[in-house]
Amino acid sequence: MPKIKKIALILPRGKIYKYKTGAFGKYIRYAPLTMQTLAALIPPEMNIDVTVYDEGVETFRKENIKADLVGVTAITGTSTRAYLYADYFRSIGVPVVIGGVHATLLPEEAMQHADAIATGIATENWPMLLRDFETGNMKRRYDQSNNVNFAGWPAPKRQVYDDKKIRFITINSVQATYGCTNRCEFCVTPYSCKGYHHRPIPEVIEEIKLIKNKHILFVDPSPIEDRRYAIDLFKALIPLKKKWVGCSTLRIAFDDELLDMAAKSGCKGLLIGFESVTDEVLLKIHKDFNDPGKFYLASKKLHAKGISIMACFVFGLDGDDKNVFKRTVDFINKADIDLPRFTVATPFPSTLYYKKMENAGRIIERNWELYDCQHVVIQPKLMSPEELQEGERWAWREVYKPSSIAHRLSGSKCFLGVSLLSNFTYRTYAYNLPRFTKKEMLDNSDI
Repeated sequence: MPKIKKIALILPRGKIYKYKTGAFGKYIRYAPLTMQTLAALIPPEMNIDVTVYDEGVETFRKENIKADLVGVTAITGTSTRAYLYADYFRSIGVPVVIGGVHATLLPEEAMQHADAIATGIATENWPMLLRDFETGNMKRRYDQSNNVNFAGWPAPKRQVYDDKKIRFITINSVQATYGCTNRCEFCVTPYSCKGYHHRPIPEVIEEIKLIKNKHILFVDPSPIEDRRYAIDLFKALIPLKKKWVGCSTLRIAFDDELLDMAAKSGCKGLLIGFESVTDEVLLKIHKDFNDPGKFYLASKKLHAKGISIMACFVFGLDGDDKNVFKRTVDFINKADIDLPRFTVATPFPSTLYYKKMENAGRIIERNWELYDCQHVVIQPKLMSPEELQEGERWAWREVYKPSSIAHRLSGSKCFLGVSLLSNFTYRTYAYNLPRFTKKEMLDNSDI
């Protein structure tokens, strides 16, 4: 039977990281929890050596990778590059497993490039696949169970990033909840995570206690959807005296008990999907629990608790016209948003938004490399694709002018050291966003 002595885990980069966007790709990025978790989930009795190859922060030659099994994970924007790596290793006789969000969304496509695929969270699939491989019984497809046990998981194997951690803003990623109860039209979470789940709080706390650094990052898409769980988790965090950043919906701003507990637990920053400053747009994407009329108040309440805001906005959704860019920038400056972030509307495969765009014949680009949320791949309803692309780039440049940075941060006064570093890192990114030609997009000759 085949014996695994060494596994190589590859995380391909998106096209954006090939170009000189300064420190953005290397320093503001956190160490991906996926790779650390996959390494930890390898059954200890198998005694397998694992090496992570992360193109977001390092370069390597595929010819120098020696392994008995290669695992590749990818989102939609990196799937083309993932397939090229997979095809290469299979061509020299090394078996390949593909997992991640894109394989979960399009399993039949991923199977064309792999000996096996693992869909969903893979906490049960991955160990099962490895054991099956060694007994010669590996199946072609391992799907996420509907009854995943979220208790008893091993702590992420953070040491797989020991030689890379100097490049990250933090290596201390933690996840307590999986999935989301909301059904925003463009989001992949409902399709990549079945339902809404959480790990036992004592296990999360014990994992965090192993982290010596005082800063941690929660990667949960929306940890507050189970309100009671969130409050109990925040209470349990207080004695640890950690400072943390994470994600949330805007609901946290209007739940005084939840907000107060988050602040007391050490919350210093939240990534929040504002998405749009237009009611009509939010209604169409099934995110009507966001109310633009309360955005200023939400910002004020979060800042009053010392919580900085990374606000995410999507341009090009139905209802957006050419005025949306200036209206959004005006709001950001008026509300002192600490770290604004923009994307263009992107219909990821299998989502409700993809099906809507497909049925309307509005998908104008099917090269997955362009599905990075920074390139227009649909026909917008109220402007041209060129106007959408230029408007988004204009918004990036406007909010990362030195005058805008100074105004916003002086108004917020939250987590200033990190906020200032992040703003000037994003400024470099904003002023170096490349425009790809079709030829550039198809060029993966460096693999």
